[in-house]
Amino acid sequence: MIFDRVTDAIVRQLQHDGRMSNAELAQKVGLSPSACLRRVKLLEQKGVIQGYRAIIDRNATLSMATVIVQITLERQTEDCLRRFESRVKECADVKECYLMTGDADYLLRVEAQDMSDYERIHKEELSRMPGVVRIQSNFAIRPVVQGWKG
Repeated sequence: MIFDRVTDAIVRQLQHDGRMSNAELAQKVGLSPSACLRRVKLLEQKGVIQGYRAIIDRNATLSMATVIVQITLERQTEDCLRRFESRVKECADVKECYLMTGDADYLLRVEAQDMSDYERIHKEELSRMPGVVRIQSNFAIRPVVQGWKG
């Protein structure tokens, strides 16, 4: 798929507001509604747009603690990375996971109900993942930028 100025504009507009109507999106990016819809459908088919989601204010619902976790593995072989990544994908408490450069091999965003819930996640999930030799946890105080800028 060719990524041109219009396609980039479509992606940026939908990142900002995934619920805007096709007519509004078309007007903002300078296309007819039918041409715009064709591009959006193609972006969805090609996996560029992987879905739409609601960004929930955690303070307005359940009070969840966000924990940023750095994971270091014993080795960085392809097999070790693959086994860790396979297992971390199964952990429902891990909301995001990134392979990193620098001191830690992975950076995780974990959500826990409270400190004792995180202790459970640490003991029963994170420390049992294959190849893990170091876990460093940092509790977030509050979000400053989250998901998108409105």
